[in-house]
Amino acid sequence: MKYLRILVILLVIATAVCSVEAVKAQCAVCSTNVETNAKNGGIQGNGLNKGVMYLLAAPYLAVAVLGFIWYKKYRRKDVNINMGSEKLNLN
Repeated sequence: MKYLRILVILLVIATAVCSVEAVKAQCAVCSTNVETNAKNGGIQGNGLNKGVMYLLAAPYLAVAVLGFIWYKKYRRKDVNINMGSEKLNLN
């Protein structure tokens, strides 16, 4: 069962790596407007790229803030370790 799970995970990773293909993630209207604007010397594409990066970063920032709040709220502050004069064996 363990080998089957590892095989499935490796198969999924191999499929994801081997099926990489360039993707255009803009709608047809946005793509046409940016191409036309770039041909005429405009900088509309830069603004669109910055907007995409902003939208991409927002979920990661939200998860980071929630993780920080969770860490601050639920971490253990008063852990008492009574070891006395015992020697530690770290092997």
